[in-house]
Amino acid sequence: MADDGAVRRVGAGAARYWTPGTQILWRYRENAGEHVHIARPVTVVRDDAELLAVWMAPGTECVKPVLADGTPVHLEPLESRYTKPRTVQRDRWFGTGVLKLAQPGRPWSVWLFWEPDWRFKNWYVNLEQPLARWADGVDSEDYFLDIAVHPDRSWHWRDEDEFAQAQRDGLMDAETAERVRAAGRSAVEVIRAWGPPFSDGWQHWRPDPSWAIPSLPEDWDRTPAYMSS
Repeated sequence: MADDGAVRRVGAGAARYWTPGTQILWRYRENAGEHVHIARPVTVVRDDAELLAVWMAPGTECVKPVLADGTPVHLEPLESRYTKPRTVQRDRWFGTGVLKLAQPGRPWSVWLFWEPDWRFKNWYVNLEQPLARWADGVDSEDYFLDIAVHPDRSWHWRDEDEFAQAQRDGLMDAETAERVRAAGRSAVEVIRAWGPPFSDGWQHWRPDPSWAIPSLPEDWDRTPAYMSS
């Protein structure tokens, strides 16, 4: 999706950053697998050594996992949610848009949600493998456990039941689970200290009205970043 004109090199040529307005893919691999099962076209807001910020616009066509019979994953009882056969399907993001913020090397990203009238709703800390960059986007693996952070700076854990079930079903070993818990504790320390990106005022940000909604490419599942040379 990106092209050479939308990428800038920094320093000795080691770092490549996308310019604002570039359209890229934000993807997740399946847990305990190699295939991409979530792909979301997004528009770059900022990209540098400190932060990657992207905007997923309402109505964006995405790829998401579903059960083999088409049942949405969240409607399946937790006990069989991760063991029944799955496939993927194209769908559109029907909620309000999402601003995603990722600091390089950190095992989580922070998402911002708004109500339809742009009243800020909440931050959402998505615990995940640090993003791996490739030519046209970033890849990660979701770690189930999340943290909701409210405008009054209160917070609470999310999806602890899914995190536990994923371990029971063999999607995450004990060592990885402990790393995720440690990452969550580190994120909580940032929240309590009200450090970046929570303190940076991103809740007041608005997208450029000239940006088109990115399209989902046919080869959205091309070689994952960790397998690229």
